[in-house]
Amino acid sequence: MNRVGVFTKWLLLIFILASCSHLPERQQDKSLYQRLGGQPGIVLIVDNFLYQIGDSEVLRPLFADADLARFHEKLTEQLCELSGGPCRYTGDEMTEVHAGLAMTNRHFDAVVTALVTAMEQADVEVGAQNALLQKLAAMHPDVMRDVVPPR
Repeated sequence: MNRVGVFTKWLLLIFILASCSHLPERQQDKSLYQRLGGQPGIVLIVDNFLYQIGDSEVLRPLFADADLARFHEKLTEQLCELSGGPCRYTGDEMTEVHAGLAMTNRHFDAVVTALVTAMEQADVEVGAQNALLQKLAAMHPDVMRDVVPPR
């Protein structure tokens, strides 16, 4: 499956899951930032995500030379801003951050899986998970610009 097919598959899955989620009325009234647990919840998600990366044979090599403290700080800012929180992302453009990583669709799928697991570990409800994934999906073209075709 080509990269457009994989991206389309993920967007369709996110849309289906989001539209099937029946959240209590009070959950729907909360912002995504609040549904993720505010700043402490986002920090926990990023902590969990880093553990998932460390446990992943697919993802760990991509982060071998990364400044993990900076990565944690910038991803926390980014998730906070994307979810409507009070933060502003001050990191580099996604095309710059991912340039030269030679990411494949396998890497992308592993990142999504790791992030979902990280959110599940933080007890984030499925509707909020899907809402965040939907916002992150908009970055797919910048993140996967230099996709390496499968061999």
